[in-house]
Amino acid sequence: MSLQEDIENIAKKAKLASRSLTRLTEIERNRCLEAMAQAIDTNAPAIREANRKDLEFGREAGLSQPMLDRLELTDARVAKMSQGLREMAALADPIGRIQDDRTRPNGLNLQKISTPIGVVVIIYESRPNVTADAAGLCFKAGNATVLRGGKEAIHSNRIIARTMVEAAKRQCESFPADAIQVIPTTDRQAIPLLLSQTEYVDLCMPRGGESLIRAVAECSRVPVIKHYQGICHVYVDRDAKLDQAIAIAVNAKTQRPGVCNAIETLLIDEALPSDFAARMARKLWEHGVEIRGDDRLRRIVIGQPLPEGAKLSEVSDADWKTEHLDLILSIKLVDGVEEAISHINRYGSGHSDAIVTENRQTAQRFMNEIDASVVYWNASTRFTDGGEFGMGAEIGISTDKIGARGPMGLEELTSYKWLGFGQGQIRN
Repeated sequence: MSLQEDIENIAKKAKLASRSLTRLTEIERNRCLEAMAQAIDTNAPAIREANRKDLEFGREAGLSQPMLDRLELTDARVAKMSQGLREMAALADPIGRIQDDRTRPNGLNLQKISTPIGVVVIIYESRPNVTADAAGLCFKAGNATVLRGGKEAIHSNRIIARTMVEAAKRQCESFPADAIQVIPTTDRQAIPLLLSQTEYVDLCMPRGGESLIRAVAECSRVPVIKHYQGICHVYVDRDAKLDQAIAIAVNAKTQRPGVCNAIETLLIDEALPSDFAARMARKLWEHGVEIRGDDRLRRIVIGQPLPEGAKLSEVSDADWKTEHLDLILSIKLVDGVEEAISHINRYGSGHSDAIVTENRQTAQRFMNEIDASVVYWNASTRFTDGGEFGMGAEIGISTDKIGARGPMGLEELTSYKWLGFGQGQIRN
């Protein structure tokens, strides 16, 4: 059988499974999720062993340390996968929710209700926990999932998906095994072939670097929900609490630098005391951050004794537009909130941006005028995450303006249809 036939067969089976899923009750779906979670806990040693093989491959392939961090399944991350599935089971059922209910003058009652999307393709890199998060959320919302992870995580992805399917089958005989499928090949041609299956696939959601997402969006013939980059910012305003500002900026850059909601640029109001920028730099250097600063920032910092190992260089225009996903931070001094907003709206990716200030009017202007899916006031951008938003494990983050935007949970994995209830009405 050819690769094209294999991929078409997978898509067909997913479509059939999506129809079978409509017959499962909310109770059955939740019990399956609980069984999946328990199975991941029980099978944790085997999952970590499969992940060890992937890590060895990644090191031999020369993956960067941030990419290896995304790939690794620690004990805590395996436990978080099962915890996420249990949290999904506890969430309200997104299917069948009445969004609108109206009765026309002729007595015809119309209801708009949430429904599953159908077949959702998830294409992602490195992070094998996405396998459990994505498959679990799609299943909770009544969707079949086709997963295509990176070649560096193939062993981890396969065992996680297999563990979930086998557990659900044991719990519920009517669970369709093809509701969760992992593309078994690492051949890159599988992606355009899969995304040409418009008869069977309803939606694609890529998760990964910009090159992956752009490649998927350009080749897909099915709808794609996406974000290209996470060029996130923190702006420290002249009315900020300075210790709070340092804590927020350091957390947003260093807590986990290889993820899309970590900041790439820090903007500092030039009206702040000059020693504040130096204090901020020293704290960032303590966490191993390489600083790329504008002329004013470097003049201030160079005037202070630099700690051993401190890295400071001139920022380039390309840096403002680069998602480093590493301990590299661009810093600029700006003339107040207006210049900060202008800079962010020019260079930002529409993902997550934050202001630190005690001035409500300034904060409201910033939050109104920044064009991003999530805007924070006195909080780290690292909260842009479905779990942190109380959605359960997220399916992804969208910077699109049509349809889903920001962290995507269960509600964003549903569509809707209208139901009409009549008593013989006919249209004249």
